Amino acid sequence: MFFSVKNWTSMTLALAFFLGMLFIVSGQQHERAAEKKIVRYLQNNLKPGKPLLVTELHQMFSLPEERKVLSRLYNIFFKIPNFLAQYYVIHNQPPKLHQIAEQFDLTIPGEVDVILKIVEYDSRVPRFITRDPVNGEIINIDLEKIRADARFNKIIERSIAGWEGKQAPGFVLQLLDGTDLKLTQLEGKVRLVYFWFSNCPPCMKITPHLVSLQKRFMAQNFSVIGLNADRILELSYPESERLSYLEKYKINFPIGHLTGKVQEAYGGIQLFPSLFLVDKKGIIRRHFVNYQDEATLLKAISEIL
Repeated sequence: MFFSVKNWTSMTLALAFFLGMLFIVSGQQHERAAEKKIVRYLQNNLKPGKPLLVTELHQMFSLPEERKVLSRLYNIFFKIPNFLAQYYVIHNQPPKLHQIAEQFDLTIPGEVDVILKIVEYDSRVPRFITRDPVNGEIINIDLEKIRADARFNKIIERSIAGWEGKQAPGFVLQLLDGTDLKLTQLEGKVRLVYFWFSNCPPCMKITPHLVSLQKRFMAQNFSVIGLNADRILELSYPESERLSYLEKYKINFPIGHLTGKVQEAYGGIQLFPSLFLVDKKGIIRRHFVNYQDEATLLKAISEIL
């Protein structure tokens, strides 16, 4: 059989892509296995009044994938109080365990309970949550105890103050194709700034609405702007996963990577999806958190176009 140089090059590229995908999948499987191993250890060894020593964990779990998991769990530990407080302020009730799992991509059974126990047992964190002794669900959050802690108070006050009527923070967005989108390019446009992360259930549910709204209002100086938080949340989804999202949902609006600077500018966002509807003058007119149906977004956009 005769192969031209063009055919051979195409086959080589396809093989390289296939092998690359196998490597990514294998790496993710190793990380999940390491995460399961660490969670099981914590479930068996966490004790009330006994702080968790990170140095001991690093001595026990020294493989690269294990160290990566430990780093992610350690960062989640510090984000949990802010997330719980923000959710409580906005919804006037605590989140369910499965909602916490979705927000932080905690897929191992019992993993959320482990994280919450670490928070509860650590003397550095104020005792601000009350849990149901039977099912472990959070039944109360004491915001005053969090406000009294300087580390968390700033985030809480931002959530309570609200965003509507304020100037939208500016940013330069690195798009998934590697190019930059500057806020100055959006001047004079109504825009819906959309914070999300890969495979977040409410994010996936709202995506078709955003595609529909972009198509409907694009000719009227409107644009959805998507900021993906995978890197900020230390989620190990490869770039191919995000590009697959663009193709699967036929995304017709710009999407780029959220940075720590932009996350901080928008109040240290911990709730996904979060959406900010900004008018032509750059003023935030509406702030939406969690899933919104298309009719709600359509009405809000129509009112300011």
